[in-house]
Amino acid sequence: MEKKINLLEGPIFSTLMKLALPIMGTSLIQMAYNLTDMIWIGRIGANAVAAVGSAGMYMWLSNGISTLAKMGGQVRVGQSIGSQNKKDAAQYASATIQLGIIFGVIYGMITLLFHSQMIGFFHLTSPDVIKDAEIYLIITCGFVVINFVNQIFTSLMTAIGNSHHPFVATAIGLVINIVLDPLLIFGLHMGVMGAAIATVIAQAIVLILMLYYAKKDKILFDEMRVMQKNTSSIFMKIIKIGLPTGIQSMCFTFISMVIARFIAGYGDVAIAVQKVGSQIESISWMSAEGFGNALNAFVAQNYGAENIERVKKGTFSALKTCMIWGVFTTLVLLIFPQFIFQIFISEKDVIPLGIDYLQILAFSQLFMCIESTLAGALNGLGKTFIPSSVSIVLTVARIPLVMILSTTFLALNGIWWSISISSIAKGIVIAICYSRVMKKIKAE
Repeated sequence: MEKKINLLEGPIFSTLMKLALPIMGTSLIQMAYNLTDMIWIGRIGANAVAAVGSAGMYMWLSNGISTLAKMGGQVRVGQSIGSQNKKDAAQYASATIQLGIIFGVIYGMITLLFHSQMIGFFHLTSPDVIKDAEIYLIITCGFVVINFVNQIFTSLMTAIGNSHHPFVATAIGLVINIVLDPLLIFGLHMGVMGAAIATVIAQAIVLILMLYYAKKDKILFDEMRVMQKNTSSIFMKIIKIGLPTGIQSMCFTFISMVIARFIAGYGDVAIAVQKVGSQIESISWMSAEGFGNALNAFVAQNYGAENIERVKKGTFSALKTCMIWGVFTTLVLLIFPQFIFQIFISEKDVIPLGIDYLQILAFSQLFMCIESTLAGALNGLGKTFIPSSVSIVLTVARIPLVMILSTTFLALNGIWWSISISSIAKGIVIAICYSRVMKKIKAE
């Protein structure tokens, strides 16, 4: 496979697929880190899953902070490459990595200082669950700067049409994680702590590989100097693009944390169900998000080159593919929920709750795929405010929906329905917004 894909010329569908498949693979592998932990931790019991699930919310929250840098960097670098301005691209790349390091170190320090208060937010009832959650949080988020830099390297490589190397690096990291998980969790009897350590070690290996690939690159990184001094205007241009998406991601996670408090009212087992269920369900939206990231790079370069017709054709091609995937995952979750869920948790009293979760969320999979794909296109155009606003408003709407539906006969299932309904609405609204933006661009 070519390491660098020409996004400005050639057949659109095959070009997108060459870029998207490794990105989707990378996204699925990153998800597999969590699934691997869930499979092994699930063998300890639902309480251990609840601990990791609660602490993992803060790792999820950190992704929003890293997005402040990585989204702006990917779009700015992609548009600079498209307009044949390598010097600007290298400067944006340098500033993006600097921002990622700064944000990662600050977030890690906050975690170390306030881990007890952070876990206390969820009002967990079991002292053992609370202790394990704090341990997992301290280790994974204490070293979160490694994950931040990995994400930024992935986005920058994607921006120049190189999705192959991040895929290889992440795949190697997954293999290491798979080997270390059972060894540390059960072999050395470290439990939840072992899962956290395995994840951090795997991420560190990925970072080493990313640095190796960046050193060999002749398209962007050969002119990039991480230690160079960048002006405040460069940082602000990156943050201006990344801020809406970063706020969206953090808002999404915070709302999920608020909803987790409602879920906690049904017991720690309900939290475990939501954690495992969301990981299973993420196979759908992370695949679509991977395709959306590829489309982001494709659109950014072609928009920078003022090739609007290619932007439209590329978006349509990506959307068709993701809609097919959305329909497929809907059917899988509706037909095989028990088979899938009991891979992770085998306790008989938990499985029926997991089946309900998967079947209810199945109805929103197609619309989540539509949202992720068209958000990628709009982000590539630099219109990050639009998909972010849609996501924030409709994600916030989940709280009143939860408050209403959970008090009906639906009870816990009312919470799952509030999530599914809002996701359906986001897919519909983002499609309308994209259509209007493209009409406006065409008229200019």
